Parts: sequence; structure tokens; C-alpha cells
Amino acid sequence: MDNRKYIRTNRQITSPEVRLIDEDAKQIGVLSISEAFEMARSTGLDLVEIAPMAKPPVVKLIEFSKYKYQEAKKAKAEKKGMKGGDTKELQLSPFIGAGDYETRVKRAKEFLSTGNKVKISIKFQGRQMQHPEFGNQLLDKFKKDIEDVGIIDAPPKMMGKRLMASFGPVKNLKTKNNGKTE
Repeated sequence: MDNRKYIRTNRQITSPEVRLIDEDAKQIGVLSISEAFEMARSTGLDLVEIAPMAKPPVVKLIEFSKYKYQEAKKAKAEKKGMKGGDTKELQLSPFIGAGDYETRVKRAKEFLSTGNKVKISIKFQGRQMQHPEFGNQLLDKFKKDIEDVGIIDAPPKMMGKRLMASFGPVKNLKTKNNGKTE
């Protein structure tokens, strides 16, 4: 299904009166449609209906291709503003170095603060499989280090040679009871 709206231009506008706005969004006033057509013809611009449900409909005096470009730019900016919701995976090993561990914590905090979920995967190799407690200790430390921005969604569980856990962003506490958080 096509969700783009149809935009009436020039002779497709049938209302007897329109509210005319110029290219710089300055209001010209309520004019008859014939006066608006005459003004568009004299300036070499198009009449573009931007608010068809208003009484009288709002029409902008602008080049149609420029209007379409501005609308596409606005839609792209809105889409860009919607962020988060994805699941990002970070891989660790049970005996990860301190610097690498700090980098993973920092990345997890970035992901969680933008609204993403984080899946932690601790990969065991060879004889490390005999000591899963090292992975659990690492996961507990990780949980403590990101507790200000993330909470555990799915409890840790072994899947083959990996210990997996999922973290979600902490919802901001709404202020209730005279500004006190609950």
C-alpha cells in the first residue's frame, strides 16, 4: 500500500477561496482562487495546497519540485530522530583483559543510553568449559558496572559454548509525589 499523500497543485485546487502563503512562509491573506492563480502566474511559481482541510484551504506559493524536496528532507529528519529498539551483541571471553573489558562496558553504556538492547555473549574455549563460574563472575561484574543505564532482561544461560545474557535500557523514573522519585 502506498502511504504517500496526494498533493494538489495549480488548477487541481478547486476551492473558491484560499489562504495564500508566500515562499518565505509569510501570510499574504485570503484570496479568491483566480487572484491566487494570477499571482502564481506573475511570479512564475506553483500553487501547492499544504492544508486542504483548513477553512479556507492553505495554499503556498512555491516551486513544486522545491516543495517536494523540503517535504522529503523533513521526513528523512523525522526518521533519523527515531533511534533505538535494536539488539546489539557484545562478545567477551571469560579471561578478558582489563582494557578490552572497559571498552565493552563503554560500548554497552552507549547502546543502552540510545535505547538499544545489549546481548552479552561470553565465549568459552577448550578447557574453559569446565569452569563456567568464571563467566558468571564476569557477568555479575558487568551487570554491576552498567546498572546505572541498563538492567538485565533475560537471565544468563549456557547455549553450547557460550554464556548469554540480555540487558535492556533503564526506564527513567517519573517524578511523583512532589518531585520525589519512587
